[in-house]
Amino acid sequence: MPAPRHPAPAPSDPPGPPDGASPRRWWRTNRARVGCVAAVPLLGLVQPRLGGFVLIVALVLLWWGNPWPKAGRIAASVAAMGLLGAVLPDPPKEAARDTVAEAKAADTKRSRSVMPSPSATTPPAADYRGQSLDVAYGRARKAGFLVLSHDASEKDKFVRGRSLWTVCFQEPGRTGTRPALDFGVVPRGAPCPKEDGLPIPWPTMPDLVWKTWRTARAEVVALGVPTDRVEARKAYRNDTLPEEGEYDDWRVCAHDPAEGEKVTGDTRATLYLSSRDNGCPEPDRGTGTTADLPDRDGDRDPDYRDPFPDDRDRDTRFPNGIPRLGDSGGAGGSSGSTGGSHGGGWSVCRHTRWC
Repeated sequence: MPAPRHPAPAPSDPPGPPDGASPRRWWRTNRARVGCVAAVPLLGLVQPRLGGFVLIVALVLLWWGNPWPKAGRIAASVAAMGLLGAVLPDPPKEAARDTVAEAKAADTKRSRSVMPSPSATTPPAADYRGQSLDVAYGRARKAGFLVLSHDASEKDKFVRGRSLWTVCFQEPGRTGTRPALDFGVVPRGAPCPKEDGLPIPWPTMPDLVWKTWRTARAEVVALGVPTDRVEARKAYRNDTLPEEGEYDDWRVCAHDPAEGEKVTGDTRATLYLSSRDNGCPEPDRGTGTTADLPDRDGDRDPDYRDPFPDDRDRDTRFPNGIPRLGDSGGAGGSSGSTGGSHGGGWSVCRHTRWC
């Protein structure tokens, strides 16, 4: 009788870890650690950023839960970083320096005035010299120019307020691909220097002594001083200027600025005048404002204006020295007190100093 058949036993599962021990993950094995370190230079050759990312992963695996001794972990970390550094390309130091130098040169060129460029074709520009910078700026811009400006004098002031400057020089050139004009300007009303960068040739005050007010004022205005900045004053302290227009023939005794001084755009001229018949104060008295004309009766009215220049005993109730008809203390309004009346309304007196 054949023996009974028994089913083949099923294959048993591999033995598990000891009781109480957790299974070890694959990325915490030595193979994963060594493989990750080896992948750092390989991926670094493909893409530096990818190599850097793998380096970070390798460092984490080397130091997180790794039973290796500390010296081994340090050596593996240094090796991984060294391998990545060996395969990375050199940084473009020279290219970076050249880029910085070019940027600085471009900034310097932009900050400087436009320089002539013989090799580049610059379109012809209109002549803007003598025009206000404000007007020249607008016209040059419409013509397609990039406009720059600078002080044409030796002071090299900052140009602020285009309407306050006048164009003396213009220099065409180019800034990059754009045609440009560099205007050399001076303050409005100032004469242009002989060359760009030289001092402004301001005129000097001529000798105006003993010239008439009319002539002297015309000469000062011709120097660029506005008419409202030319002032007339009396040369003698106790004198009085007539109404404007009545001293045109009076003479200049002194003036400020003096002869030879510069006449700039801010100059105010003062001319000290005297009647031709009175002459001028002595030269050592300066402008003459402390000198007095003869005043024999001491009433602060010069003799040439005083109807009674020697009337020291004149009644002070009549400062002008001539009483009006009907004034008290005067000659009276009737002929009975003075011996008769005079035609025209004035009294005829015989025994007073008013006659």
